Amino acid sequence: MNPTDHTANLATALASPNSSSRLQAAMTAGTHPRPDYVEALVARSGTEPDFLVRDTLTWALVMHPLDAVLPRVLAELDSENPRAVSQALHTLSKLGDARAWPAITDAHLHSADDDIARTAWRAAAAVAPATEHPRLAAALVSELGRGDIDTMRSLSRVLVSLGEAATGPLAAAAAEATARDNDAALAHARATERLIADPDASFALDPADAARLARALSPSSGS
Repeated sequence: MNPTDHTANLATALASPNSSSRLQAAMTAGTHPRPDYVEALVARSGTEPDFLVRDTLTWALVMHPLDAVLPRVLAELDSENPRAVSQALHTLSKLGDARAWPAITDAHLHSADDDIARTAWRAAAAVAPATEHPRLAAALVSELGRGDIDTMRSLSRVLVSLGEAATGPLAAAAAEATARDNDAALAHARATERLIADPDASFALDPADAARLARALSPSSGS
């Protein structure tokens, strides 16, 4: 069987209406990697609706030669398909190659799409050189107070992973939030500071901060 046949068979299997068949195809591609599989794996990653299959597609890509995978995944960052962008960022976080750092832009880090933003935060922390950690932390603290508890937790964990580089920007963000009466950002900053002090702890808002946040987010607060 020539390479074209292998690639065509994989693409057909990944397009199966049966998620178990797609999962098996992704597992087989990762177990027996071939450079010509990369295109089909990346293309399917951007449209796959099943979380487990998407995660297996990422694993399969990680099992392929990095120099074949990285350029193709980076190209997905310019896609107009939000899922393709988010999945590409997720894959970059698993590849962990610093060459991806310049491709993760402010547009990704501050995307209005929560999935893109969250995966961009994680990917950036995974690939940014240590010298860029302070700049990354300064960009990330501007997102304090964003979204629901899961989104807040995700951002806090990324800031914790940046270590000491995050402490200065976080303190500055807390001071600014206090000056601006931004209860959501201040509560989030304080919770993140506690997590930095004890990385093994669970993310949690202080009860007083949580109460202020609830009042800030209450529909009646703007009336």
